Amino acid sequence: MKKILSIIILTTTVLVSCNKDFLDLIPESSVTTDILYKTDKDFQDALTGCYTSLRSAYSDMYIFGDVRSDDAWHALGNNVTMNAINNFSERSSESVYANSWRDYFLVVFRANTILAKIEEFDETAIPNKTRHIAEAKFLRALAYFNLVRIFGELPLVTNLMTIEEAYQAGRQDVDIIYNEVIIPDLLVAEAGLPATYTGVNIGRATKGAAKAILGKVYLTIKDFAKAETKLQEVTSMGYALLPNYADLFNYTKNEHHSEYIFDIEYIAGGLGLGSHFTNSFLPKSTGAFADTYFNIKGGLGELNTPTMDLFNAFDTTDIRRDIACDTNQIFFKFFQIPTFTKKYIAPTASLNDSPANWKVIRYADVLLMYAEALNENNKTTEALVVLNQVRARVGLAGYSGLTQADARDKIYDERRFELAMEGHRWFDLVRTGRALSIMAPTGMSDYNVVFPLPLREVQVINDPSIFPQNAGYD
Repeated sequence: MKKILSIIILTTTVLVSCNKDFLDLIPESSVTTDILYKTDKDFQDALTGCYTSLRSAYSDMYIFGDVRSDDAWHALGNNVTMNAINNFSERSSESVYANSWRDYFLVVFRANTILAKIEEFDETAIPNKTRHIAEAKFLRALAYFNLVRIFGELPLVTNLMTIEEAYQAGRQDVDIIYNEVIIPDLLVAEAGLPATYTGVNIGRATKGAAKAILGKVYLTIKDFAKAETKLQEVTSMGYALLPNYADLFNYTKNEHHSEYIFDIEYIAGGLGLGSHFTNSFLPKSTGAFADTYFNIKGGLGELNTPTMDLFNAFDTTDIRRDIACDTNQIFFKFFQIPTFTKKYIAPTASLNDSPANWKVIRYADVLLMYAEALNENNKTTEALVVLNQVRARVGLAGYSGLTQADARDKIYDERRFELAMEGHRWFDLVRTGRALSIMAPTGMSDYNVVFPLPLREVQVINDPSIFPQNAGYD
């Protein structure tokens, strides 16, 4: 998949370009799209265009998932937007909101275009038609899942619209988005996607990825029975925890291992396709040492620094602590930097050209969600067996004999320790109803469970009866 991206990215902007206004709904012209979508390869290349938009969208996922939470902060303190998001004083005009809205809806637009055009062909002309439909719907569902978790109510866009229709596309209830787009799309995706890929296609969405994301969706909407069923299915698909936790973040090794389910793929090599996480998350004042010790070149950002609250929450014997929020490097102690995450450290030849992927979902996440669903379904003993698999991998003793309430707390804690600095913490706090009680001391109000809609989108529609701003951000 990384090889495909490196080739296709050079032409994707031309092949699948679109209007940047509002929801990115309008194709350039019927002539352009009619010429584009003719062969099986045309559709596969167009789908790669969806992945390129996800690459852009996920470059800011740490802001929503980590910085907003109690796990991370902007330690350098010179970025007004990062500080505002960290302390719940942001404005709707922050560029990160407009960029994320644009990028995710660009995925939606591209997927809708593919789905509309592919219906004109049968499988004699497009042999992989079923797979392409499944892949487009997976990508659309993932985009909508992130959009609804970030912004709440959204326009429901499942086909190509005229400009006039787009201006009337009001916000739909969150339940409608889940039940009419996200869940149906993922059901189609799990049925139509292959279990594995080979060669350059490795990295595309698979059946396991669709099932895992669907399990997370069910858990998010508190349908614990369906979550248990779906996540159990993933556990029977051949995935396994890596024996060595640190290998998850060793980018000299194959990233598509037994624990891998779905990543956002980045490619180092000077093509502009690398990730910025390596440079952005290390302390800014230690650039020369980063080069000497880690072979990391280019500037450093200090944008996503683990909190001491996270560090102190770990058991002192938990090996994950010094990977999620290390304090042991002498030169970092010398510069008075309390913590930094080692989850994205990889050699970089130039600024923001790291091979470090963003892990959307991996098998440990599935096991912890499965344990949570089992526990909520009054199967606490079974839940602890699953939970203990994750603890055993890092040499920690298992739990037994816990009440359902105690097991719930232990599962929540384990998610924090296992998945720290991977963009999950804020969304976990919100979906489990703990965000306000934990984050109120740092400025959170009840309306902050969602972020403000981008100001420009509100201004474009300019009609609160169709497109109102989220409550509290007016």
